[in-house]
Amino acid sequence: MAHQVVVTEEHYVFKPATKKNLYIVLGIGVGLFILGLVLAISGGGHHEGGDGGHAAVQSSELVASVQQHAAASEGHATATHHETEPWVKRLYSSLWMNNVFFAGIGIIGLFFVAIQYAAQAGWSVGVKRIGIAMGNWIPIAGVVMLILWFITHHDIFHWTHDYLYNKDGAEFDPIINKKAPFFFWPLAGGSFPIFFIFRMVLFFGVWYWFFIMIRKNMAAEDIQGTTSFWHKNVVLSTVFLIFFGVSSSIAAWDWVMSIDTHWFSTMFGWYVFASWWVTGLAVITLIAVWLKDAGYLKIVNSNHLHDLGKFMFAFSIFWTYIWFSQFLLIYYANIPEETVYFFERMRNSPYSWIFYLNLILNFVLPFLLLMTRDAKRQMSMLKLVCPIIIVGHWFDFFNMVTPGVMKHDGGVGLLEIGLALIFLSLFLLVAFSSLTKLPLFGKNDPMLQESLHHHI
Repeated sequence: MAHQVVVTEEHYVFKPATKKNLYIVLGIGVGLFILGLVLAISGGGHHEGGDGGHAAVQSSELVASVQQHAAASEGHATATHHETEPWVKRLYSSLWMNNVFFAGIGIIGLFFVAIQYAAQAGWSVGVKRIGIAMGNWIPIAGVVMLILWFITHHDIFHWTHDYLYNKDGAEFDPIINKKAPFFFWPLAGGSFPIFFIFRMVLFFGVWYWFFIMIRKNMAAEDIQGTTSFWHKNVVLSTVFLIFFGVSSSIAAWDWVMSIDTHWFSTMFGWYVFASWWVTGLAVITLIAVWLKDAGYLKIVNSNHLHDLGKFMFAFSIFWTYIWFSQFLLIYYANIPEETVYFFERMRNSPYSWIFYLNLILNFVLPFLLLMTRDAKRQMSMLKLVCPIIIVGHWFDFFNMVTPGVMKHDGGVGLLEIGLALIFLSLFLLVAFSSLTKLPLFGKNDPMLQESLHHHI
């Protein structure tokens, strides 16, 4: 029988030097954002080369058939959609996309913890509290998303325009009208989307409640030292995972897929989850490595890092499987209403290079770099791969959101990079601040000894 190992409790200290570095990143992000915004307002922020891609798409009979309705209502569209300045739509699009991306990372922090409890996993005691610290971003993301929706909805979500539901109007859209109950129930299409907003508030509210309860049990376990709180978290986590399985898919349909209102994919919920999940794993791993570098998490060794590396390796392949399955089904069926989604992203210069870069950053590089056993156990390699995965999936979300909002006016510039740095620095400030509130691992966790003797 394995002997008991006595460990001392570790408390993270958020040092002024670390805070200063994050504030510097925040400052750089604000500077780039302001400069990018000024360039965009003055007309210098548009992405070059969009016209060539536009011509390619316009020449396609497939896309022309799908855009028949848009052409029919061109007169109204010019008066309605295009009265918003392109730089404003670009700002809205980037804000929405970044918030959805980082909201997912926060939610995945809680999801990771719930997976460990539900599976009664022993290896992860040293990294569970990193996930719960990331979960502190959930309420912030929820409030920001609700505010952003009321500011940006007509520019990001085409289905919010009331004229689309007027059967006597020239701009009536029968396809979007059939989807009206999903957004507006029990009200009429084109009114206030109470069902949509209800889901948004419900999801963030329930996620945050589970977060509070699981975190509360963790804190109580540290003080009282009984296993009852651990068992409570097993039950809570199991229920949360059931709710998350449904809510995460619907959230993906609501917040991302409905931007391209005519288009749909039965695999989209899985696709967004896969992208969120592997990004969250990369963030957890990167924070664990940073803490190890700073002298913390002595109970985490190369075996635990190996497990985290295996997770990233496996779920990078899983994301690719979902990506390829979705692409192959649409490619093979060759239905215009479905293929337009990929035409817009593969044929247009603002997005085409991102489309292919996506596969390199999110599959090819993680697959090759994490293939060997030793690579997964080396902190230097994890420091390289984790940022690649995080940046790669940021681009993935960019290509999910921006083409539907910006059409051919999108692109990655100083505005987008600046906003990404702002969100990243604020997210890390919240996560590291919350790491100080609890010990870095539970000294009374019933799985602690198993984690200390974990070897693979």
